[in-house]
This record gives sequence, structure tokens and C-alpha cells, in this order.
Amino acid sequence: MKENITYNKPNNTVMVRTNGDEIYVICDTEEQMDTVVQRMTTDTCMLVGYEEWDEAEDKKWILTFLVIDGNYEIKPELN
Repeated sequence: MKENITYNKPNNTVMVRTNGDEIYVICDTEEQMDTVVQRMTTDTCMLVGYEEWDEAEDKKWILTFLVIDGNYEIKPELN
């Protein structure tokens, strides 16, 4: 994938946009969102954000993934 490009064609089932090391995926259904999370989550790609947009029939889910290298350390957020 190229940087800062929106991949949205008529036959795509989800919209994908990249921004540096981040990948944004917009899903139409919860089932679609579950499938995207399963397929995208790997040792070098992790889900870092989740946002719901709109309500009822127009509801969308925006997922943010971060592409990481082997030296990335995950630290929990503390209050």
C-alpha cells in the first residue's frame, strides 16, 4: 500500500486509507468489522483505535491499525 492513499473502489466492501504507519478501515456492519480485525491483526499490525459513527442504518465503524516493526514495545496505559 502507498502512503496517504484512499483505496475505495465500487466493488470494495470496506474503505481503506493509509497515513504513514496507520491504516484506517471503515466497516458497514459488526460482522464485517470482526472479520477485518481478525484478518488485519498480526505480529506486525495491531488494532489501536475504534470509533462508531452515526446511528441506525447509517452506522459505520472506523478501525485504526498501526503497522509496527519487531522492536515496538507495547506498554499499558496507566491511570
